[in-house]
Amino acid sequence: MLGTGLLYLISLLPFFILYRIADILFLITYYIIGYRRSVVRENLQSAFPEKTKAERLAIEKKYFRYLADLIVESIKLCTISTGEVQKRIHIVNMDLIESIAFKQGRSVIGAVGHYGNWEMGGLRLSLLTDKRRIIVYKPLSNKIFDRFFFNMRSRFGATLVPMKSTFRKLVEYRHEVTFTVLAGDQTPSREEVQYFMPFLNQPTAVFSGVEKLAKAVNSVVVFCDVRRIKRGYYNCTFVPLFEEPKLTAEHEITHAHVQYLEKVIKEEPQYWLWSHRRWKFKPENMNR
Repeated sequence: MLGTGLLYLISLLPFFILYRIADILFLITYYIIGYRRSVVRENLQSAFPEKTKAERLAIEKKYFRYLADLIVESIKLCTISTGEVQKRIHIVNMDLIESIAFKQGRSVIGAVGHYGNWEMGGLRLSLLTDKRRIIVYKPLSNKIFDRFFFNMRSRFGATLVPMKSTFRKLVEYRHEVTFTVLAGDQTPSREEVQYFMPFLNQPTAVFSGVEKLAKAVNSVVVFCDVRRIKRGYYNCTFVPLFEEPKLTAEHEITHAHVQYLEKVIKEEPQYWLWSHRRWKFKPENMNR
């Protein structure tokens, strides 16, 4: 409780002070502690072998600078106002969602990546529409922090659904018009690995949850393209991928949203979660 209470108090600070904290946090995590620096370097080497060592080092430093910002921005979400969230994430084309889905009584599944401030993006989703907003999340093993993040993510009325309950819940809500968002770049557990596809220059185990859910409930599929504009400010553009998911071939939807995320990452790689051990599994090791 002490840890979550401290986070709450920190969240009351204004952004300009939080960013001074982020500046210090960057120096500590990168230069003093070296937090997961070896993981980031290994991931960047595998993803961008064509880049020089100096180019990858530049991305690495930009990533850790952004990671510090991401941490303080995410803490701020505990107490941030609705107006502040709306000001900091501009929705470029909500009219697209209305025209291709809601006006036709269709639900939407939005694929996202761990790119930019996905936590703030989740709160922004909660303010988009009066339709049911569903955020799929992976519960934390620490019950105290799991409850803390659950309360934060659901502050503005979103329905939070644990990843393993997603299919059952979406079937339960099939008679409602819903907007569901889930991350398409999560790493499956070893038992859940069923499919590998090329992603950032290497075979990557991917979830097919977006595809399975879209086909099951016939939802329009979009990619939520969130780009950082400047410190603390983002644009979100909805990119239509499939309006008739049941007509697609196997893995077609999965390839589409993963490849779109890859394109986004290659354009500005510093905003993806490089400190995550994304490539724990290799196809050649799965039968061992």
